[in-house]
Amino acid sequence: MTPDEIKAHCLSLPDAAYSLKWGDDHCYTIAEKMFCAHGPDGKGLSFKCSEDAFEMLIESGVAEPARYLARAKWVTVKPGAVPNNELKARLTDAYRIVRAKLPKKTQGLLAPFDT
Repeated sequence: MTPDEIKAHCLSLPDAAYSLKWGDDHCYTIAEKMFCAHGPDGKGLSFKCSEDAFEMLIESGVAEPARYLARAKWVTVKPGAVPNNELKARLTDAYRIVRAKLPKKTQGLLAPFDT
């Protein structure tokens, strides 16, 4: 996926926001909690994943533990390592995981999300 495709997909998720952090890293958040990030060129896409997905993606060689965030079950994939449809699903899962960990009060203020 291109950086523009990543941006379009992430911002299509309810209440997702985009910002530049740490100089020029493109970050996507829900209620100010990050679920996805990549550099300015779209290389090295990092995202949150489940414990099972973390292990599977690393063991299969598709991803590597994300620098600084691996302990929180974040991975980094290289461009083209994951088919676009699977990557979209993984980014949606990252969003879902982070959203589910928000305080219930905050979750109640967000637009519905069923997918």
